[in-house]
Amino acid sequence: MPATPTPPPVASPGAGGPTLHIVINAGSGRQNSDATQAVIAGVLGDAQRAYRFHRADDPAQLPEIARGAVAAAQADRGVVVAAGGDGTINAVAQAVLGSGCEFGVLPQGTFNYFSRTHGIPADTAQAARVLVTGTARPVQVGLVNDRVFLVNASLGLYPKLLEDREAFKRQFGRSRLVAFGAGLVTLFGVHRKLRLHFEYGSLAHKVRTPTLFVGNNRLQMEQIGAAGAFERGHLAAITLRPVGTFGMLGLLLHGALSRLADAENVESFGFDHLSVRPARFRRVKPIKVATDGEVSWLEPPLEFRVSPVPLQLLVPTSTAMAEGTRGAA
Repeated sequence: MPATPTPPPVASPGAGGPTLHIVINAGSGRQNSDATQAVIAGVLGDAQRAYRFHRADDPAQLPEIARGAVAAAQADRGVVVAAGGDGTINAVAQAVLGSGCEFGVLPQGTFNYFSRTHGIPADTAQAARVLVTGTARPVQVGLVNDRVFLVNASLGLYPKLLEDREAFKRQFGRSRLVAFGAGLVTLFGVHRKLRLHFEYGSLAHKVRTPTLFVGNNRLQMEQIGAAGAFERGHLAAITLRPVGTFGMLGLLLHGALSRLADAENVESFGFDHLSVRPARFRRVKPIKVATDGEVSWLEPPLEFRVSPVPLQLLVPTSTAMAEGTRGAA
């Protein structure tokens, strides 16, 4: 299905600053996206800021439309903005990374870990004002092979949980309660144990676990109680020892109480590069990997690392000043 034509900027190009190229995912509901666009247009119009919407009416269009927005921003030295949840933000960041363009976010998701970490308001109008008044700051990006992740990447049980959660959301709507219920259903299901070979630093060993979770977001790591494994310039890995259903419920409770690292069946460590492959295989098979909630299949070995190039994210000026005292994320 062809993309919906995008409207021209409402202000003359360059008025009030570089043009904002806003990628918006309308696939989750036309009425909601129309209302969101109206709010954004009102704020940017009042600020006399040039903008253009790049609208995806089908989530499958997002990568192509994001690349088009980046090309347009490179041509007029504009800023690329993602309006949506973590999946939309991830797709746009994938296109922006290494392009030389600054990046903005208008969060529309349920958890919004990425935007909350960097002080970007959940309210659309307030977030749009950050696009006008904010400051660009370098932000760390995680990579698994060539895939970007801003919050987390995972394989095993966690991608299964995400698939179950999306099925629940389609049936019952989007809320944290629905997400929690989907998690319970996943935990009570049958879990396949992964046999993995890890290499990081000078270490190499085999791991048997239902899931590997790699974090790139301090807020999320703090929320589950595993921030000790996360430090600036590194990623954090979490693995679970194989346990039964009640053991998994205990781990869920530890996470809900922000004490996951205290559980005896949890191992966590920080790294700057981690290579992962199946410990036993006769032929190479793609592995299901979730990046910021989006599931795809990647060829092993999986190479987790920090991108050598950060994103230049527009954040509230107060946030940029506070982070500047501690160095770039």
